[in-house]
Amino acid sequence: MNDVQYKEVEDIVSLLMNDYNKKRFIDSMTIFHQPDHDKVVEICHKLLRIFFPGFYRDEVYKIFNMRHTLSALIEDVMYNMQKQVGIALRNDQKYADASEEEVRGQAKVITMQFFERIPEMRTYIDTDVQATYDGDPAASGKDEIVLSYPGLLAVTIYRMAHVLFELKVPLIPRMMTEYAHSQTGIDINPGARIGKYFMIDHGTGIVIGATTEIGDHVKVYQGVTLGALSTSAGQKLHGVKRHPTIEDYVTIYSGASVLGGKTVIGNHSIIGSNVFVTSSIKPNSRVTIQNRNVDGSGDDQCAGQDGSWFSTK
Repeated sequence: MNDVQYKEVEDIVSLLMNDYNKKRFIDSMTIFHQPDHDKVVEICHKLLRIFFPGFYRDEVYKIFNMRHTLSALIEDVMYNMQKQVGIALRNDQKYADASEEEVRGQAKVITMQFFERIPEMRTYIDTDVQATYDGDPAASGKDEIVLSYPGLLAVTIYRMAHVLFELKVPLIPRMMTEYAHSQTGIDINPGARIGKYFMIDHGTGIVIGATTEIGDHVKVYQGVTLGALSTSAGQKLHGVKRHPTIEDYVTIYSGASVLGGKTVIGNHSIIGSNVFVTSSIKPNSRVTIQNRNVDGSGDDQCAGQDGSWFSTK
């Protein structure tokens, strides 16, 4: 680097150091109080190998005995999760003044509690695979669903994150679900409560808010929003039930928006495409937008299977 380049770099460094000294939130230098994003993503990938032992592989582990392989993998994930949870706990006011020993101890307890709940999480995920297979005639088999369906990937990572959310781990649950969001286009807040046999078909553009409650045997298609009526009150709404409740055996088709904490979609109901629901729906209901008939003739018109006409323009 010549003298001119060196001076230019030093001038920019000085400029930025002066900017950092403004003491705004974005100027924080406490980098060791934030979990490592790459490590959290790595934990997600390794947990997938634990959840689906026959589908996700790692060439690092050369041991062919399943028990030994699992032991090495669990030891690896436990170590990294405990470390990242310990860092995250520092963002909880409860642990702000705790000793390093206390924080490490709590991180170990949380990590063990998470691993003890893996069979429970896998039970739920197995029902999600079954629901997806039963509900999608395009699926050639369950292996195709596990290896390629974005809906199952997003829900699996959500189920991991939700347990950490229930264990009151700051930051990491949302980092996990936002990683899944970035990979699949499916945004499930880790605070949402989702029952068994949950199916997401196609998935892109789905949003499921933090206080959403979803029962068993629910199917959701692409572009669905389970959201809040308004967030204008900002942080005053934190912790308030502001997202809908979806009861058992409900199907919500593409583009539908179901909004509001008091909105309950009764069991065995169907919410049609592109509808906007802001009040409760009784069980066994069907909510749709009435089809508009388009009359006409000519080369730019096509007949539907039911004899109706629609425009190709």
